[in-house]
Amino acid sequence: MTTGVRRRMGVEERRQQLIGVALDLFSRRSPDEVSIDEIASAAGISRPLVYHYFPGKLSLYEAALQRAADDLAARFVEPARGPLGTRLLRVMGRYFDFVDEHGPGFSALMRGGPAVGSSRTNALVDSVRQAAYDQILSHLGMSDPPARLELVVRSWISLAESTALIWLDGRRIPRAELEVQLVHDFAALTAVSAAQDEEMAALLRRVVADEPADGPFADLIGRLTALVG
Repeated sequence: MTTGVRRRMGVEERRQQLIGVALDLFSRRSPDEVSIDEIASAAGISRPLVYHYFPGKLSLYEAALQRAADDLAARFVEPARGPLGTRLLRVMGRYFDFVDEHGPGFSALMRGGPAVGSSRTNALVDSVRQAAYDQILSHLGMSDPPARLELVVRSWISLAESTALIWLDGRRIPRAELEVQLVHDFAALTAVSAAQDEEMAALLRRVVADEPADGPFADLIGRLTALVG
């Protein structure tokens, strides 16, 4: 007859376990509502042992936030194949998967939480926005974007954040509809800028020319034509 022996975790393995446990708890409730005692209990260790690996909840929150930020940034990575509208729609699907899975934590980060306002937190949030910005530019084939295009892309990323936060507050609009709407929003922002600038107009013509008849951009054009027709 054998008895199970509990394996002792190494330092880095234990740290990663605690980050995972904290991220799971922060994903289900606001970080302000989660105590070190809860994290310790969920990890199966004592409260003093948590402090052995992290000096406080803030440092553990920031470590969990780093993992979440890396995950969220990766959601914007998409092979540069096929029409842009379809690619953006897949990106939005993965983005809302993250928001759906980490709702309270995502909301706490954007609206206020234990680490909000710290230079570390601000840098993490900015890194996600920059990763999203770089990915969108790569899909557009732009390494040195003009000022109007930078404004469009950064405005759209902010709009995606705001839309996700509003959606989390009651989820009153079907998620799939919002994903399509955000892709339409990107096209609309680009079109408004194109009306003011020939370089943006050329970009818009190139993007639309590659869109299939059943793509999200073509769908938007059809809807707008029906409204004014």
